[in-house]
Amino acid sequence: VQLQASGGGLVQPGGSLRLSCAASGFPFGSAWMYWLRQAPGKELEWVSFISLDGYRTFYADSVKGRFTISRDNARNMVYLQLDNLKFEDTAVYYCAKSCTSGTTSCEYRGQGTLVTVSS
Repeated sequence: VQLQASGGGLVQPGGSLRLSCAASGFPFGSAWMYWLRQAPGKELEWVSFISLDGYRTFYADSVKGRFTISRDNARNMVYLQLDNLKFEDTAVYYCAKSCTSGTTSCEYRGQGTLVTVSS
């Protein structure tokens, strides 16, 4: 299983970023996919997850209405659109699979991508 997140960077408050995760090594269309994040000095937290077909999506309260998760099963990709970013969104973002929904307990988590929100 390989999960490679990308797309992070430095952005001003109120700005946007689109994170991507390239997945391989497993039947992607059979896996719910997850995004987690870890802010400096804080514990890992779940951000969002998406169903097999992409029609069901779930968000942590802290990002609801600002982040959008999506997937492309033909390309084995999962995305996280980050809009209206806030200072507190600064974190390393990870994609993951085989998680207990609503938790950070995941069997697989890839290398993350750093998002820094700063003016």
